[in-house]
Amino acid sequence: MSDKQEPTRSEIARQRRAQRVVKELTQTSKRALKPVVKVSRVAPRAVVNRKRAANQRRFSIALGLPEIHLRKPSLATQRLYDSWKITSISVAVLLSIAIYLALSLPYFRVPNATVLGNNRLTREEIGSVTGVIGQSIFTVQPDQAEKRLRMNYPELLSAQVNVYLPNHVYVTITERQPVILWQQDDGYTWIDATGVAFRPRGLVAGLILVRGLVTPPVGAAPLDVPLSPPPFIQKELVDAILALAPNVPADTIMVFDRSFGLGWEDSRGWKSFFGTSVQDMPLKIRVYQSLVDSLDQRGIVPSFISVMYPDAPFYRTAVESNYKDLTVDTGTGQ
Repeated sequence: MSDKQEPTRSEIARQRRAQRVVKELTQTSKRALKPVVKVSRVAPRAVVNRKRAANQRRFSIALGLPEIHLRKPSLATQRLYDSWKITSISVAVLLSIAIYLALSLPYFRVPNATVLGNNRLTREEIGSVTGVIGQSIFTVQPDQAEKRLRMNYPELLSAQVNVYLPNHVYVTITERQPVILWQQDDGYTWIDATGVAFRPRGLVAGLILVRGLVTPPVGAAPLDVPLSPPPFIQKELVDAILALAPNVPADTIMVFDRSFGLGWEDSRGWKSFFGTSVQDMPLKIRVYQSLVDSLDQRGIVPSFISVMYPDAPFYRTAVESNYKDLTVDTGTGQ
């Protein structure tokens, strides 16, 4: 029997642990003495087979090296910016060429204006005032052309200008219809139903001839039609002329006086006046006829008769200087 004792299990475990620690210290000292491989910040380009690279496994390795920042390439952004820049320049050049061709090509120039609705104004007069002949269709401004027409021709009741490609301009107008031929001093003019005066053109049948002894009262321009010219006479006076005209004796001219209004010089030797009110014009005519009949029955030849106020008519003879007030029975109970 031997005197040497066998080591216990705990002693064997301590020995193994001591050997493992010595081995780890030896390996650590060897790694510390191994030289470090230099790493470049910019990775060299290499041609990689995509199919082969797709089958390879990828590993992430942590290196005990200083912090390295890799920048994402900006080649795609720069190319996109350059592409948009080239596109913008190309579009600007093309637009400039298109504008130049549109303004310079004869194909887009207006040869003449098509005028619709004119009776007395000629197409040449309308076209010259609009200023569209010879212009490019892209520079024609319909609103300005309409304004020029209305300002130059007061006889136009309305004007509308429409443009169509490639070079067509249509002008649709409505002319005023004259109802009165107004004579004053050495001139004359046409007047429509609203009192607007304009230059006579040609001959129109059925006009009422009125000789103005003085300038008539001017009418107010309508607020809803800014381009309409101011009336030469008031519309109320026009209505009174239209109401009195059927009663004017043949071969007699209606006159306008500032004090007594509308009237005429009767062929029997006196002057008759009826004022300017149109509301009671039929009553004034009846009063006048009754007064003339009454004077004729009494053998009185007047030189002046006024029914400006139908409830207080008066007359004057050639040898009398004072007016005589009369109450005339009109048969209306007034």
